[in-house]
Amino acid sequence: MIEPRLAAHVRIEALKRLTSAAGGFATIIARGDPVSGAILIARTVRGQDNALLESFLGFDGKPDWQEVWAEDSAQDTAKGSMAEYVERRRARDTDLWIIELDVASRAQFNAIIAQAS
Repeated sequence: MIEPRLAAHVRIEALKRLTSAAGGFATIIARGDPVSGAILIARTVRGQDNALLESFLGFDGKPDWQEVWAEDSAQDTAKGSMAEYVERRRARDTDLWIIELDVASRAQFNAIIAQAS
């Protein structure tokens, strides 16, 4: 049996509201399928510490956010820049949502992600 899950647009709205409530700023970069689109989060901590996270189903069937790209010279060589990664990912999945969350600290970001999961 397939477990019901929240529609993508509901999860995006929750991320926007939680980020705003924490004093951060959320921007939708690309809109995907409102019901079943995957979500890619661009994390920014005060304009630095950039990373991309994507939700995958964990072994327990619950969503688990995993870092798929981070601002690091070794990863830039392996995966290209953030813009290149997003472009390749978006070319493969046109239903992909991309939202940028700009927050004051990594702990604040982790709290937002934990609340939205």
